[in-house]
Amino acid sequence: MEHEVAWKKYDEVDLEALEGLVSNYIDFISENKTERRCAATAIHMAEKAGYVSLADAVREGRALSAGDKVWAHSHGKALILVQLGSNPLSEGMNILGAHIDSPRLDLKQNPLYENNGFALLDTHYYGGIKNYQWVTLPLAMHGVIAKKDGTVVDINVGDDEGDPVFCVSDLLIHLASQQMDKKGNKIVEGEDLDILIGNRPLSIDGEDAEREATGGEGAKNKDAAKEPVKAFALKLLADKYGIEEADFLSAEIEMVPAGRARELGFDRSMVIGYGQDDRVCAYTSLIAQLEAPADLAKTAVTVLVDKEEIGSVGATGMASNFFENTIAEIMELAGEGGMLPLRRALSASSMLSSDVSAGFDPAYASVFEPKNAAFLGRGLVFNKYTGARGKSGSNDASAEYVARVRRVMDDAGVSFQTAELGKVDAGGGGTIAYLPAKYGMDVIDSGVAVLSMHAPWEVTSKADIYEAYKGYLAFLKNA
Repeated sequence: MEHEVAWKKYDEVDLEALEGLVSNYIDFISENKTERRCAATAIHMAEKAGYVSLADAVREGRALSAGDKVWAHSHGKALILVQLGSNPLSEGMNILGAHIDSPRLDLKQNPLYENNGFALLDTHYYGGIKNYQWVTLPLAMHGVIAKKDGTVVDINVGDDEGDPVFCVSDLLIHLASQQMDKKGNKIVEGEDLDILIGNRPLSIDGEDAEREATGGEGAKNKDAAKEPVKAFALKLLADKYGIEEADFLSAEIEMVPAGRARELGFDRSMVIGYGQDDRVCAYTSLIAQLEAPADLAKTAVTVLVDKEEIGSVGATGMASNFFENTIAEIMELAGEGGMLPLRRALSASSMLSSDVSAGFDPAYASVFEPKNAAFLGRGLVFNKYTGARGKSGSNDASAEYVARVRRVMDDAGVSFQTAELGKVDAGGGGTIAYLPAKYGMDVIDSGVAVLSMHAPWEVTSKADIYEAYKGYLAFLKNA
């Protein structure tokens, strides 16, 4: 069963809609490179579409009914959007779930040091990466620093025109004979992913300049004289952000590839950009949720979570109680409160675990089984199961649910394909699907095929982005 390339069916109206959606998507992933920024921007977009804060509704004791739209967030890094339908919540919801975290380099809590005339930042990589892909790459710095006085400082350096960028250096090929003999996972090791941020020393010619730079006398002045490049970096941080070195202890700063996502290919048929796993599914799910019709029968829910790349753990991951607690609060305000109605609602729900799939790459064809692989340009991908080897860690959707999803997609004219994540013994992967499935709801993995997944720059097809949006909207309306 070979699926047709989606491009073949588009008329001028489709192409205009596709290009408009993808243009906005490129802006979104270029301007929102952390989970915090994604959540904040999504909330702003939701409020423009008529969504209100669930926390405000709870505080005011405001009753909720069909057509009402609410949002809730967890620690600014996970988000749930809900549009109530006319059916009771206890009869189930249609849910889209995606993640907004992506592989990256996080700064350690005590990151800044000087070594032989360079100022550097020590990192701890986040998620599954090939370390060697992150060297000699222009990097931007994004995140927040929380100060003891309660203020939170936003950090954003490297993506605006005129900003400096940062990088991890690499060994020149002329001296790399031993390095090149190493296995791929040892060419660049995790502790070697230190960020180069400066080479200019602080001038310490005068006592006044010394005091201004170090914030005092005595030991601080001696430190500045001993490590002048680090001292100059600290002076710049103090001047621009009003922070001191100890503030790194309460910071969340992420190093990500600098620069905007771009169209790829002479035909401009693809997108290359950072963080498409899984913001390509998060964005299309978000737009589908915001554009859902006002007269929905079943309640529509979009869940955008954090920490998927490290096991969905923590207060902002899918394994937390954030999703369950939010639905419980909504049901209470909708007059359906109670543990049993909540359990019934969750069990009766249907979900698309919206996460990317491995796109077939002819350069690495040996790890794919072509009959069961996802191809760029052939539409939304459904993975009945993911996991590794013997389906370990997989959700494995039921045949009946797969048939129902097929009907929804066909009725809406959505191009889709089915796939596995490579050959049986080639490796594997997972998503958040198994976590909501514990409630007894139907869940299947669905998303966009990606080339170079988890690399600093990933590749997707514009057609697949468009079909994902169409498929998610059809699911919210008709599943």
